[in-house]
Formats: sequence, structure tokens, C-alpha cells
Amino acid sequence: QVQLVESGGGLVQPGGSLRLSCAFSGSIFRRYVMAWYRQAPEKQREVVAVISSGGSTHYADFVKGRFTISRDIAKGTVYLQMNSLKSEDTAVYYCNAVNTGLNEDFWGQGTQVTVSS
Repeated sequence: QVQLVESGGGLVQPGGSLRLSCAFSGSIFRRYVMAWYRQAPEKQREVVAVISSGGSTHYADFVKGRFTISRDIAKGTVYLQMNSLKSEDTAVYYCNAVNTGLNEDFWGQGTQVTVSS
């Protein structure tokens, strides 16, 4: 069973930076498409960034140029570097792992990011 454990959230001032980490275990990491989602209060969960098993990346328009997703195959970890944070980035951020061949979809427990002065 895949397990995902996020870390790195916290309180940061507008314009600041945070790096989120998601540790993957329980299966073969490189076979999964990894993504970060976020959910703000009273809003639907939305995709932030995706990275394929081959390293291709995709970003939501509202984070392009500010956030970077990456993965370390050896460590079984996916990262989200968040720069130039805005108050509207405040949300719970979730790590997601998908293997379409196995019809598997896993979520982490989420980590809170609060951008406020």
C-alpha cells in the first residue's frame, strides 16, 4: 500500500518561500505520476503542479513562474518549491500519486500553508 507523507508547511509572509516535501513508500516510486493539489477553505481542491515518471512537468496558470515541482527518484520524494507566495496561496496542500496502469490513486494527509503578514 502506497503511503504519502507531506511536510514543510507553515506560516510565511507574503513574498516569502516554502518548500514542501512528500515522502513516498510502499511501491515503486518511478512508476507513479506525482502531483500537488491544494484546497482553500470553502473551495474545491485544485491541481497545482504535476510531474510525470519521466520528469515532464505541468503547472496551473496561477503558479507558473513561482512554483517548481521536482522529484528525487533515489529518495522517493517529490518537492514543491514555492516562491513569491501570496495570501491567496493559503490552503492545505496535498500530495497525490497516480498509477493509471494499476488504477491506483493515493493521497497524503495534507500540510497547511498560510501566507499572512
